[in-house]
Amino acid sequence: MHYQLELEINAPRERVVELFLDPDNLQHWQPDLVSFEQISSGAPREVGAKSKQVHRMGKREFEMIETITVHRPPEEFAATYEAEGVWNLVSNRLTETTHGTTRWVLNSHCKFSSLVMKLMALLSPGMFKKKTMTFMQRFKEFAEKSVRAGESMP
Repeated sequence: MHYQLELEINAPRERVVELFLDPDNLQHWQPDLVSFEQISSGAPREVGAKSKQVHRMGKREFEMIETITVHRPPEEFAATYEAEGVWNLVSNRLTETTHGTTRWVLNSHCKFSSLVMKLMALLSPGMFKKKTMTFMQRFKEFAEKSVRAGESMP
């Protein structure tokens, strides 16, 4: 399954990239994130870096492994996410618009190995897009709020 989503963030690209790449900010826009732990040596968020993320979905927790595959700030950041029955490659492109905002284009390629996940993808493909767009909207709100707060500081 493949899909592409995009939105415009009313903040300069440099600041958006800074906020996006900092793993300490994940809890601000991914409220289901329980924990984030880098499990590889080396610099975080660089190509090859691996982290373990635990998320809560209702009463259930699940673990996923993030592996950074592309790190070319400010233009592109991509990673794979592997969880039980799911492999997902997510590519994020952040471009500066002519009026000083940031255009975020996200491409997601999902492969499912479990029967349950294959059925969910077949019966409710929009569910995955909707969940992703919710996270994107939350990040947009977080980034815009951070920029407004920074502008009002002395």
